[in-house]
Amino acid sequence: MEPTRKITIEVSPDLLARAQIASGAGISQTIRTGLQLIAASHAYEQLRQMRAKVRFSKTAEELRADR
Repeated sequence: MEPTRKITIEVSPDLLARAQIASGAGISQTIRTGLQLIAASHAYEQLRQMRAKVRFSKTAEELRADR
């Protein structure tokens, strides 16, 4: 298991309540989910920047024929 860090944050009670309703989870899991979503959106943005910059050695038709 990865080592974890205990942190203290200040959050608006209204924001936390709305986030917990949306996630259906407790405080810690809601915060973890929010952090995971931020990290995923950053990774997705990096992939989007690579769009049309990656060249494949096989065409889509060659890949389909290889099934």
